[in-house]
Order: sequence, then structure tokens, then C-alpha cells
Amino acid sequence: PHSVEGVIFHSRTTVPLAKDKVRYVGEAIAVVYAESRYIAADALEDIVVDYEPLEVAADLERALEPDAPLVHDDLDSNLASHLIQNKGDYAAAREHADLVIKRRIVIDRCAAGAMENRGVVAQWEEKSQYLTVWDTTQAPIPVRNGLAGMLGLSEHQVRVIAPFVGGGFGPKIMMFLPEELLVPWGAMQLKRPVKWIEDRQENFFATTQERGQIHDAEIALTKEGRILGVSHSFLHDTGAYNPYGLTIPLNTQSHAMSAYDVSNYHSDLKVVFTNKMIVTPVRGAGRPQGIFLMERLLDLAAKELGIDRVEIRKRNFIPPDAFPYNHEIIDQAFAPLMLDSGNYRPALEKAAKMIGYEQFIKEEQPRLRAEGKHVGIGIVSFIETTGVGPYEGARVNVGASGKISVATGVGTQGQGHFTSFAQIVADQLGVSPRDVHLVTGDTAQFHWGTGTFASRGSVVAANAINAAAKGVRARILKLASKVLEAPEEELELKDGYVRVADAPQRSISLGELAVLANPLRGAVEPGSKPGLEATDYFGPQYGATASGTHAMILEVDPETMMIDIKRYVTVEDCGTVLNPLIVDGQIHGGVALGIANSYYEQLVYDENGQLLNASLADYLIPTAFEIPRIEIGHEETLSPLNPLGSKGAGEAGTIPVPALFAQAVEDALYDYDLEVLEMPLSPNKLFELIRDQK
Repeated sequence: PHSVEGVIFHSRTTVPLAKDKVRYVGEAIAVVYAESRYIAADALEDIVVDYEPLEVAADLERALEPDAPLVHDDLDSNLASHLIQNKGDYAAAREHADLVIKRRIVIDRCAAGAMENRGVVAQWEEKSQYLTVWDTTQAPIPVRNGLAGMLGLSEHQVRVIAPFVGGGFGPKIMMFLPEELLVPWGAMQLKRPVKWIEDRQENFFATTQERGQIHDAEIALTKEGRILGVSHSFLHDTGAYNPYGLTIPLNTQSHAMSAYDVSNYHSDLKVVFTNKMIVTPVRGAGRPQGIFLMERLLDLAAKELGIDRVEIRKRNFIPPDAFPYNHEIIDQAFAPLMLDSGNYRPALEKAAKMIGYEQFIKEEQPRLRAEGKHVGIGIVSFIETTGVGPYEGARVNVGASGKISVATGVGTQGQGHFTSFAQIVADQLGVSPRDVHLVTGDTAQFHWGTGTFASRGSVVAANAINAAAKGVRARILKLASKVLEAPEEELELKDGYVRVADAPQRSISLGELAVLANPLRGAVEPGSKPGLEATDYFGPQYGATASGTHAMILEVDPETMMIDIKRYVTVEDCGTVLNPLIVDGQIHGGVALGIANSYYEQLVYDENGQLLNASLADYLIPTAFEIPRIEIGHEETLSPLNPLGSKGAGEAGTIPVPALFAQAVEDALYDYDLEVLEMPLSPNKLFELIRDQK
């Protein structure tokens, strides 16, 4: 693409067991199969590993120095990838700017922290040569395909089932974590079922992580606060391997201009190998870093120019008549970064009104500060590219009972698929959602698909299900028209029946139609197909762009630096809201994870690449007591890229929270004149920032 230059890419993916060299603490080197976990643990004590200590490249910046130890000996350096993206001419824009602000931004690593750890169970049937795998994966069909290829089986010899999974958040997409291959392989070798369930300590050491970037960023503006350009050079820590290539850092670049009309942009990206756990997407997948960068620079500019934080955002939003908007760089798919639709100002204004922004600043905050309280308010806007391809599929069938069966390839980890998808089918076929039975995550039930990630369920899978349901509806109307001797346009589907609209006594149930559509005798009409069933697929041209605004009021105790969130408001635009209750639940969970990323969760490594806080006693995850009541509003700017007009919502709650948290904390500690440019925060880090400021 014309926007890209300086491309270097060294692909290094994991192997099931390390050979000759171990590159991070937690990398698998041996496997024990035993009758019980206790016997396996005892057997591990009898395995003696002859380690020769090597120098370590654990520090992100130090790893790029010429004399740094090499993570991969066949490379000349630890530079995994390099890519420069340009839009316009940032250097020229900078020359004409009234204000240029330059800062260093650091975002550390975090874990996904799913409630359920990973697990794999495999059973090999020797007689039928058939492998069944139960896996806590977000992508059962790709796992099936990969296992078949690596184990020398046909895809029809492998069944992968992803049961209801207790949280995914990204690491469970990973293909392949060693256990996903070693457990099925062991079952085939032993001809016995094999089970592996990860414990929490294993989860910290052996399940992938994310975030981990350092940016040197600047923004150029006019004195009126209009953005002339943005530039940043950044390092992305990929750990010892890079199985996801450039997905995360390209997402960061794709969101660094966010919702704003930026004419000039420059980004110099370097991905770095380090002797640490692999980095793969965690809820947000590079987007929080890009939003943090832009929102922080805008906040600093607003302060320097004396412009209100809400006003400077309004002045720079992409106008609603500019969509589809081409940001003129590439996204994670190496395709043009296109924003399909958006109207950002209403969400910002609604959030400001919901939280009482002007009243708080003019009346409440001065009063509380006079009482000695350190209270602050924050408000930030964001976008999220959602619903990426390539495709998903679905099959919808009406049975003789009149009940509807739906099968799709995506798995579920608590997103509310069963309710939302059933609702879509019920609306098309005129039945109750209770009469719709959904099967997800079972490769024996549906053969083609990609998986559940990147906020794509309500965009890609939902539209595939909608298309299949419309196909069944067409078959129902065609058959019912013959049976009821009425034109299709005069028929209606309601309460499990097809009726003639102006003669409702002339009706037939869906179950009866299903029997007629699958005759036991006679002939099928030439060109027709038996059954009331349809299979369809949906693949978007490019991803739909969700957006929104979050606002927060918090108080900081200056003696302990503990933070108490008083109010949290979010206004989301995820296109058509398929089910408000489920969307709100997704937002609640996303905000909770965003708060965790901002103030609680931080993985601490020492200089030897040893993870120091690999337990829930040391790695802080907020409980329900730390998460505030979340007030939610909605705007609906429909996506033109899919029939439902939907956009994703799974990660939107998380993405803007770190930027919001930083802004609100700065505002609360106004008398210290702090700049919060690192995430996550903690009481200790706030004390350090204040000390350094003095």
C-alpha cells in the first residue's frame, strides 16, 4: 500500500515443546501423561532438565541495543518487525503549527484473567478412527482444521467442541497453545481419553498476555485547537514469538487518529522480541493504546490552549457527512482503514449531559475542593473497528415439531449469543425465541467458520444467521402459498403459524409445513429441495466502526492515593442494538476490565524475565466492590455494511477507560500539576509521580 514503507517482518511461531533453547519462563519443554494429576506432578519431580543459563533480553528498549542477547539466534537483532505508515505530510504540518506537544507514553503488560482457565479433553476412537476434542477455545473450527492437518487426519475425522466457556478475552483464540496439540496427540498414542486443566499459576506463566508498548508521540495544532497532525514512534513487546504477526500494533496505529479528522499522520512501529511470555490479543487488542495516545495528547493540548476538553473534541470530530471516511493508512488486515459510518458529537453531548459535566465543573467541583476533597472529572471519545471478516455461516431448520434449530460455527464465552441469535431467527419466522434451539462451537454441527473475537459476533455471525433465517422464511412462504392457495404477499408468519392475513382461519403450523416439505412418498418438484432449511454465509466488505464516549467522576485520597469512582457514564454507538440488556451487559464487563487495566492489573517482570506476581494474591483483579454502578446511554448510527446495521460491542467498554482514568486522576490532583502518561496506575505510582513532579 502507498501509505506503508520500511517493512521488515520475521515470523517466529511456537512449537509444542521447546527444543534446545527455552525463550521464556513458562515455555513448555516436556509433557507427562499419567492416571491422575497427582501422579503426573510426582513424575515431574523425576525429570531433570539440564539448563545452561543464558543472557536475557527482558527490557523492551534494551532488547534493541546492538549488544542485546538474541531471543532467536538466526536473526541479527531482536527486531521482529518494522513498519512505517504515513498520511499527508506531518513534517510540513508541524512547521505551520501554533502548538506542538511531545510526550512519552508507557503502557505495561496485563493478563486476561478469565474466570475459567484453559482446558482440553481428547478422546480417540481407534475403531472408527475418530478424534473428539473438548476445548476452551474461541475458535473451534480453525482448531479442528489445524489438528487435522498436524495429526494427519481428514477434517471429518476430527470433532472439536467448545462448550460454554467461562470467559475468553482473546488468549483462547490462540492457535496453537501446546496443550491443544499435545492432549489430542497423547490420546491417539495411548488410545485413551486424556484431560488437561490449567491451574491459575499455569495460566499466568503459560497463557498469553497483552498491552506492553512505549510511544514517543506528538501532536501539532492551531491556536484554535484544530489538529494539524499526529506523529508517534513506538515499540511493541511481542514476547518470545509473534504468532499474531502485526495484528495488535496495527490496531494501535488504526486507532491513533481515532474519531478525529487528522490530515497528517506519521507512525514508526517496531515490534521487539523479548524473553517474556508471548503477546496476543486481549480484550481491546491494541486499540486501548491508540486511544490512550490520542486522548492524552488532546487533553494536554486543551490545557495548554485553554480550551474545554469537550469543546476541543467537538472541533476535531470527523463530520457525519464525511462517511465512509478513509483514514488513508492500513488496518490489521493490510487493507485501507475505512470508517463505515459515525456521528460522534451526539454521544459526546449525551454523556456530558448524563454526568452533568458543566454543572460539576462550575458548581460541584469548586465546592468539594473547598472542602479539601480531590475530585476530578474525565470525558473521552473513542472508536472501535469491529466485525472483521472473513466470514461466518449458519444453518436454520424447521422441524416437524415446529421448533427451530440453528447451528453456527462461533463459540460462546458469555456474550449472550443464545438470546440475541434466537431473537433474530424468531423475528424472521414469527415464533417465540423460546422455540429456537441454538448450537454453537461444535464442528460436527457446522463445518465452516472463523470464531468469536474482535467484537464480530453481532456483526458477522448474526448477519449470517439472519440471512439463513430469511432463506427459510422464503421457503416457508413458497410452500404455504401452495397449501393455502394464497399469494405469498398475503401471508403472515405469527405464533408458529402461517396465516392468510385477511382470513386468519386459513392457516397451517410450521410443523405441518415441515412435514409436507419432507415427503415420504411421491416426487419432489424439479428444481426444489426437501425440508425447510437454509444455510447461508456473511462476510463484510470491511469492519463496522463502533464509537462512543465515556465519562467519570472520581475522588483521590491524597494520603493513600486510593481512588474511589463516584460515577461512571458511557454512551455507546454500536449500530442497531439487537438486545439492549445483553449489550449493556457487554459494556458492564468491558468497563470492569478497563478499570482493572487502569488501576489494578500489572504484570511485573524482573531483569531476568521472571514474572514476579503470578498469583491472584499478588496480581490484583477488582471485585464487585471496586466496580461502580455504570450508567449507559445509546446512540444508533447504523452500519451500511450489513443488513442488520449492527456493529460490535464486546470490547467497546474496555478501550477508552485507561485514557479516561488518566484524565480524571489528573483533574482530581490538579494542585500537583500531574501528567499521567503511564498505565496502569497504582497508589505507589501516583506517589512516585507526585514525588517526581516536586
